[in-house]
Amino acid sequence: MAFDVEKVRARYPALSDGRSWLDSAGGTQVPQQVIDAVAEVLARGVSNVGGDFDSSRRAVSVVAEARAALADLTGAPGPECVVFGPSTTALVYRFAGVLAAGWRPGDEVVVTELDHDSNVRPWVQHAQRAGATVRFAPIDPETGSLPAERVVELIGERTRLVAVTAASNLVGEVPDVAAITRRAREVGATSFVDGVQHCPHAEVDVAALGADFYATSAYKWSGPHLAAVVAADPWSLETLNPDKLLPSPDEIPTRFELGTAPFESLAGVTAAVDHLAELDPAATGTRRERLLASRRAVVAHEDRLAALLFDGLAELPHVRRVGRPAGRCTPIAAFTVPGRAPAEVAGSLAERGINVSAGHGYAWQAVRALGLGEEGAVRAALCHYSEEADVRRLLDALGDLA
Repeated sequence: MAFDVEKVRARYPALSDGRSWLDSAGGTQVPQQVIDAVAEVLARGVSNVGGDFDSSRRAVSVVAEARAALADLTGAPGPECVVFGPSTTALVYRFAGVLAAGWRPGDEVVVTELDHDSNVRPWVQHAQRAGATVRFAPIDPETGSLPAERVVELIGERTRLVAVTAASNLVGEVPDVAAITRRAREVGATSFVDGVQHCPHAEVDVAALGADFYATSAYKWSGPHLAAVVAADPWSLETLNPDKLLPSPDEIPTRFELGTAPFESLAGVTAAVDHLAELDPAATGTRRERLLASRRAVVAHEDRLAALLFDGLAELPHVRRVGRPAGRCTPIAAFTVPGRAPAEVAGSLAERGINVSAGHGYAWQAVRALGLGEEGAVRAALCHYSEEADVRRLLDALGDLA
């Protein structure tokens, strides 16, 4: 059965405004069922956990359902593996503080030029405080690719942590994470994988990736804001003791979570995962099985549109695509128009009803390695609700900028 993008789009109220929403790498829109789930929690009433009354019991149920949903989405062994936080950046800082507690001078930390700065700076800052050495794995300055060997060759007996993205938020590069985490495991190092751009565009299986910790944010896959997650093996969580308030729960995963949960956002998370599992209406079985089937349908749809986008950009002589990964990549294209600032190009496209982003996208090391500087590039990103008309509209508008 062909992927019915029009049926999918009809579930998203924001898409009815007539614009082409090609800014999904910065955040997706939400379907009506997510809006309804958030509103229902607030309308019915919700109280903090620990009370002997319905609104408090609803809060407990909302959190439990969200953990189960995220375990299904990421392939984590169970709900006890799911740690919530307000953003991936906040969670990386949370775990960096815990994992770096035992670092000493002479220890080494490996990060990459490909990563969003949220999976670079926290590790660098904690390594500097501990006197540990930071090793940067370089990307290819022409293609933006990160061959696994460039990371693997930096991992040695003194390596304590390896931080790597599963998909670049700037050029779409998908590194061989499994090869990198396998080497980390051989030397007893911890791996922390940024899955923020990977999760919306792949069949996620944290065990297959070999990730000790895998982070993702709900608003990148049609969920609400203030809801991010780290999925981890329960043994890895059990060995860590984060700073927390004395009365706060000591069991995993809640001992990693600060303050009261955003119950309405977590209800939206569950609804978003259920929505993703329904994108292939022919899929059957458990939610996990339906998620995998739906994701295969989504990836095929996105790959078709991405090929149209990449080929179309290559035919525009006045447009320079930044980064050309040789292997698997997500449906993101970064590009520049020589003689025009990226912000100016994005502004011109916005006037034509096309939403794209411009700048560094927090890929702080990558924009420099690619010779872009702080101005960065224009970034067009596709997702499951993108359609062919969006791509053609963008290419036509860029053609008019010649």
